[in-house]
Amino acid sequence: MDFGFGDVIQILGALAFFVYGMKMMSDGIQRAAGSQLRKILRTMTKNRYLGVFTGFLTTALVQSSSATTVMTVSFVNAGLLSLVESAGVMMGANIGTTITGWIVSFLGFKVKLHVLSIPLFAVAVPMLFSKKGKFKYWGEFLIGFAILFLGLSYLKGAVPDIKGNPEVLAWIQNFADYGFLSRVFFVFIGALITVVVQSSSAAMAITLTLVYTGWLPLDVAAAMILGENIGTTITAEIASMVGNVHAKRSARIHSMFNIIGVTWMIILLPVVMGWLGGFVESFSDVFEQGVKTKENLDTINTLNTYKLAAFHTFFNLLNVLLMLPFVPYLVKAAIWSVKSKNEDDEDIRLTFIKGGSRTPELATVELQKETAHFGEVVTRMSGFMRTLVNSTEPKEREEMYKKMAKYENITDEMEKEVTEYITALSNEEITSRTSIRLRSILNITNDLERMGDVYYQISKTIERKNESNFYFNEMQRKNLNEYMDIVDSAFATMKENLETPSYDDVSINKANDIETDINRFRNKLRKENLNNLGKKDYNINSAMVYNNIFSSLEKIGDHIINVSEAIVGEI
Repeated sequence: MDFGFGDVIQILGALAFFVYGMKMMSDGIQRAAGSQLRKILRTMTKNRYLGVFTGFLTTALVQSSSATTVMTVSFVNAGLLSLVESAGVMMGANIGTTITGWIVSFLGFKVKLHVLSIPLFAVAVPMLFSKKGKFKYWGEFLIGFAILFLGLSYLKGAVPDIKGNPEVLAWIQNFADYGFLSRVFFVFIGALITVVVQSSSAAMAITLTLVYTGWLPLDVAAAMILGENIGTTITAEIASMVGNVHAKRSARIHSMFNIIGVTWMIILLPVVMGWLGGFVESFSDVFEQGVKTKENLDTINTLNTYKLAAFHTFFNLLNVLLMLPFVPYLVKAAIWSVKSKNEDDEDIRLTFIKGGSRTPELATVELQKETAHFGEVVTRMSGFMRTLVNSTEPKEREEMYKKMAKYENITDEMEKEVTEYITALSNEEITSRTSIRLRSILNITNDLERMGDVYYQISKTIERKNESNFYFNEMQRKNLNEYMDIVDSAFATMKENLETPSYDDVSINKANDIETDINRFRNKLRKENLNNLGKKDYNINSAMVYNNIFSSLEKIGDHIINVSEAIVGEI
């Protein structure tokens, strides 16, 4: 057999070319239509049945089930999809990914697309220099499409002709003679290939190429396709590792769905392939002339690729139809298998953007959710302050001092990590709209962190007051509580604005009204405090601390309105 290290490198290089083209296609269309994809996933997943269609449509568009499943896990992580909704999307993604097999079967082997690739470059490359962002990203999509089929062409040429190496076919056939165990073995091989290349589409292209060149018998290839369905779940599992418990459960549902489906299909594989093969051959005149006579080996191998693509679609479609009614049970099994840790203080850290690879357009969804989470963390500090102002228990106050210090460190870390995440995104191509949104988020996190600093300084002021045995009188405490009520209403409005899915829908009229109330009340307290300073029973030391606190609360109000202004793009 004349097959050496150089041939292996040729195959790996052709495969890398294919995978790169697939990634460029997927990234290009995600950048060109990122906001539309987000809207599709948010609005078209009201139930699991609609979710199946959404997953199919999204995967068919981006030509990557991995992109869809990672996106879905991210949205579950960000609280935009429920587990039941995500299950439907992932099931639909399994059907959508079968489109790749049909494209490769129909176009990759019979149409000489590599001949069209060079003219396609001539059209797409000038698009890269367009000042219109979307036009540029569609150019990336077309270049990825051209590279993908160049890679497939090279892959087909790099695989040696089986006619010159019949012993290889005999060797593979030996492994295929053990019935059920053989099918399990080749399922494992298919899963392994997908894990290695990190793309079920690339693994599918390899399998179809080997079938077309005659290296793989059809039943062996079908078992490998089943394995590729399992292998692709590893992408979602990896994406969920740095997510919250809901993201992990979403990925687990995807894995269970595929593993259960593959299990029952392994048992029925010979029957299904026999029936499906006959069904495809009954339409052979549509696919290839002369195949019924079985005189043309090239035509027979081409027909086998159609059978394999048909099997891939049939299996995923039937598996979805069978498993869809059982989604609630899959959700229960996922919840049972992925336990919630119930950690104290409910995960006071970044929850939605830890790790993972996202396009900037899709990452903004998680960043917006993260800023809402950040706002909720800072809001808790207002409650700690209220306790410090009103508590007469030294032990309770001591606990609040520690919490204030802890939360101040948390806000520092959260701002730092969000900034680092956005900085990493800035190394990629970003649309002008996304760039504006990321800049707004940076401003929001900066103001939220400054609020943490102000609250910590207030706690230190109160701590020094208590150590010096200064006390607020009844009027001062009443005024501070009333002022904190107004600030809390500002926080509630800020959180409502942060939690709005589209910042374009936010109005800050209410926030402006509350900011006016905060400033007006501060002026009132300042005037009253100055007027009372000359009175005998009015302690000047307590009055200075009192002035410091209500002035600091006004600063909190300034940062709160800054957040809402950043949301609507006024900063």
